[in-house]
Amino acid sequence: MAHNKISKREFLKKSALSIGALSYGFCNLNFLSKAIAMEHATGLPSFSGDLDKWSIEAKYYVNTPKGLKCQLCPNKCNIKPDEEGDCRTKINVDGKLYSTAYGNPCAVHVDPIEKKPLYHFYPTSNAFSIATAGCNLACLNCQNWEISQTSPQKTRNYDLMPEKVVEQCLEYDCKSIAYTYSEPIAFYEYTLDTAKIAREKGVKNIIVSAGYIHEKPLREWCKYIDAANIDLKSFSNETYEMLNAGTLEPVLNTLKILKEEGVWLEITNLIVPSWTDDLDVIKEMCEWLAENGFKDSPLHFSRFHPQYQLTNLPATPVSTLEKARYVAIKAGINYIYIGNVPGSDAENTFCPNCNKIIIKRKGYRLLENNIENGKCKFCKTIINGIWD
Repeated sequence: MAHNKISKREFLKKSALSIGALSYGFCNLNFLSKAIAMEHATGLPSFSGDLDKWSIEAKYYVNTPKGLKCQLCPNKCNIKPDEEGDCRTKINVDGKLYSTAYGNPCAVHVDPIEKKPLYHFYPTSNAFSIATAGCNLACLNCQNWEISQTSPQKTRNYDLMPEKVVEQCLEYDCKSIAYTYSEPIAFYEYTLDTAKIAREKGVKNIIVSAGYIHEKPLREWCKYIDAANIDLKSFSNETYEMLNAGTLEPVLNTLKILKEEGVWLEITNLIVPSWTDDLDVIKEMCEWLAENGFKDSPLHFSRFHPQYQLTNLPATPVSTLEKARYVAIKAGINYIYIGNVPGSDAENTFCPNCNKIIIKRKGYRLLENNIENGKCKFCKTIINGIWD
């Protein structure tokens, strides 16, 4: 397994270039009126003999004759001295594995919860959203590749420790903290410590993740995570390997564990032309979801737009998304949405019993809500979700 080589001398030299400056997080001004101002921002984590405050010993690894083996995710990286793992946030320094993604997010936004997307989890609430650099996959179609396919040593970062994240969340009247944009598995230790404090303060925790993680750290996460949107990238193992540098089975296991642990779950499937648009494979995926207890887990089919290493492809035809939605309906999935297609009727939530619109949306805005006490107000059918 290949890793990103970085000498200890180079790591120390680069990490000493800490920058202090006023920095601002950005929010979607179409939906929010507040901008977040941080008093301290940093460029590269400082390091001089002892690891600095933006680094912490990793929770899941073992020492082997071949190096330190990370046990956080299925990559199982063997990381030799002064090398990084595939996620670019784990480094072997003096015989210990450290995460360099702790308290140093490179993205801090306030988002509507619908942007995650989570359509059945406290609608219209805001989520305080953070991300560090790094990811344990390498998707050719990544929409946030500028931060996911690099390391925290190469991004401009905020100085935002777990306690401060929760303080900012409460200050900006957010109901939840979302660990999102890149891959929260890559900044696992940071998310875990933040989530623990958030839980004590009554703040909800959300992961937006590809779900490529081992069972033990996932179950520890689940003690503090309230909701998740998992990107089920395909139902073909070959596609996972070629498009995402991963495999399918660990993601299916993640879905099962989240359900078992009682975490509210929504699933996203990005339909990429010539890669994940095979309707037979989509049918197989939907049938597996229905047969394994996920009929009531909202399924979001998302439209691909050309980016990163797949700029040669066209955007997903809307007709393909509509066909996928029909396949999911036939399989028995109760709540199916189409994303990245503004104005689509499939933005709305339909009652699975009477088929009336019970939540009407336009983009991230709710125009109409016909859920009363968790039920359709027309026919009194229970609508699965977590509602105010």
